[in-house]
Amino acid sequence: MGGDGYVPLFETKRAKGTIIYRLFAASMFVGIVLVWVYRASHVPASREDGRLGWLGMFAAELWFGLYWVLTQSLRWNRTYRFTFKDRLTQRHEKELPGVDIFVCTADPTIEPPMMVINTVLSVMAYDYPPEKLSVYLSDDAGSDLTFYAFLEASRFSKHWLPYCKRYKVEPRSPAAYFTTVSHPGHGNHNQNFALIK
Repeated sequence: MGGDGYVPLFETKRAKGTIIYRLFAASMFVGIVLVWVYRASHVPASREDGRLGWLGMFAAELWFGLYWVLTQSLRWNRTYRFTFKDRLTQRHEKELPGVDIFVCTADPTIEPPMMVINTVLSVMAYDYPPEKLSVYLSDDAGSDLTFYAFLEASRFSKHWLPYCKRYKVEPRSPAAYFTTVSHPGHGNHNQNFALIK
């Protein structure tokens, strides 16, 4: 719990194995410096063959070495941040803005109505206050097939949306959920799963 009585919205963790990586990076840096020293101390004389190539290679190695040193600033102290999106509504539910989501479709043969309806249902099942979420379907083709599929989906949504909220379903697209989950568990959840499927 944070100082304000809420659970934190994210967590920061340091990466493991940094000592091994730092040893590797230090040995790599020593190697790069040794290449620089060799190139700088063995430059061919002004009339020797290959002088321009040698200087070009030295410039390229300098550029690579400096680039490598700059990228180590991100890798030297690696940290990972894990966000907890589910806690956002717990803390800021009253402050969340209204959101309008538009799902657009143009051709029922290229974008099958089942795919469009799965998109709409997954968006409607977002973990967001329902009174602040508006979902619109824009069908540029004016397809009767999409219209009737959407009508059936509106009936199904009365069962699907409460099911998603009650059992914290992931993924929230019905097609994706039923292909990834074959048997959810025991008891009431199993009965509801069979009914929804």
